[in-house]
Amino acid sequence: MFGNAGGITSLLKDGGKHFAGVDEALLKNIEACKELSKIVQSSFGPNGTNKLVVNHLGKHFVTSDTATMLKEMEVAHPCGKLLVQASSAQEFECGDATNFCVMLAGSLLHEAECLLKEGLHAADVLKGYELALKKVLEVLDDTKTTCWTLTSEGLKNEGDVGRAVKTAISAKQYGLETELSELLAKAVVQVTRVSKFEMDNIRTAKIPGGSLSKSFVVDGMVVPRDTLGVEKKKTQAKVVVYGSGFEFQQTEAKGTVLLESAEQLLNYSKGEESNMEAWVRSLADAGISVVISGGAVSEIAMHFLDKYKILVCKIGSKFELRRICKTLKAVSIIRAGPPLPEEVGFCDSVAVEELASQKVTIFKTAESKISTIVLRGATANTLDEWERALNDGVHVIRCAAKDGRFCPGGAATETMLARELQTFGATVPGLDQYAVLKFAESLECVPKILADNCGKKGRVETITGLYKEQETQFQKSTRKTIGINVDLEDEQCLQDSLEQGVLDHLDSKKWAIKHALEAVLTVLRVDHIIMAKQAGGGK
Repeated sequence: MFGNAGGITSLLKDGGKHFAGVDEALLKNIEACKELSKIVQSSFGPNGTNKLVVNHLGKHFVTSDTATMLKEMEVAHPCGKLLVQASSAQEFECGDATNFCVMLAGSLLHEAECLLKEGLHAADVLKGYELALKKVLEVLDDTKTTCWTLTSEGLKNEGDVGRAVKTAISAKQYGLETELSELLAKAVVQVTRVSKFEMDNIRTAKIPGGSLSKSFVVDGMVVPRDTLGVEKKKTQAKVVVYGSGFEFQQTEAKGTVLLESAEQLLNYSKGEESNMEAWVRSLADAGISVVISGGAVSEIAMHFLDKYKILVCKIGSKFELRRICKTLKAVSIIRAGPPLPEEVGFCDSVAVEELASQKVTIFKTAESKISTIVLRGATANTLDEWERALNDGVHVIRCAAKDGRFCPGGAATETMLARELQTFGATVPGLDQYAVLKFAESLECVPKILADNCGKKGRVETITGLYKEQETQFQKSTRKTIGINVDLEDEQCLQDSLEQGVLDHLDSKKWAIKHALEAVLTVLRVDHIIMAKQAGGGK
């Protein structure tokens, strides 16, 4: 130990590694983060491509969702993990703009790398980036940035809800955004009509077979299984929910019974039968026509439930059972016996339907707090992608319920921010100015990548066209809403994002920029990497 050469190597066990300095540590970290950003940026926007990811369990994911990709890739590089954590934080906070977050972080690090190679100190870059963030948030909070607001009354209007979620859905499922946004808008309006909006109140049931045009919305719950007994349909039904199963509890202790005659054999189970029939009869006398069980239903119980024409449905998941109780306004009972009047729920109709050879039980009630979107599609992967797109839309509504401000999409807001930062950067004294101007250049990655992904090769013409059109709007003192239209065939492919209904949620964009910059600042503050020898053993 004491005979080794000096330096940090003498402090570490054999097999330990260390890297120091700008070239060995900082620039290599930046390079790793840039590579991760390049992977996801081709999936940005409506024309983004999918990635095929195979995780360590051999499960396949074909998706353009950044959060899913990074989660299943299992990134090992320490600084690469920082971008993954930023993406996860954005997914948790807003559920949308995860790709923008990672892409912006990669672009900021690329511009920081240029400044570092030119001789600027990392501290100056950090200070300049922090100044730029402060200015960006100030501009985003300006009332001129907000072009449309979703109000509490708008949450009860299908047109307004559809407009709010259409852009987020089109980023995942371009071409199907109209159908999916209509389904989601109908589900959201059904829920908000009864109570305030909660994410968990919008459910998705995926049934293979058919097409998206066969999808529909149910004002209630859809259980993807058949009922247990012969009864398959009930209307205007009183419902009782048993959380612990529909059977008499027995002790686990073993016992021996001595039967000395045939009469004793016949009477052995007669007591259990009579008690079970009395239980079921009490339900029928109370008008109960539907029983939902969270556990096993014994054969003898099933016999008497069929005898008294009571529909029985078994729910294996305790979370699904809670949602059923919430839908039907019932109380889950854990005792054997008839329910109290206040524990009984109500359902307009319970019916078993066959969808593409799969039987499902549908609970419908007019005053349900839960709405279910039944998706029909050809493959399981297609259904998973539609569900992710709808989930992004639900997250947008969740955020809009707190802050309903929306800004122009299609890179209009990013171009406006870049223009404002360039003006602001010219007034910043000292070396911080260079970092502020590089932050403005980083924001230009959004229109560039949008143009690339939709096949428009004239990236320079696109950027200059955006600046020119927004300058014209500035001279007219109107909102800067000119962005990229991925459908147009001309070189500049520009549009008025507000008129076309391309809207981004303002708060989601703010959080994406914050999370991206936090990850970037953390990477830039690292100048030394010390790695212990990795422990052996399989994963």
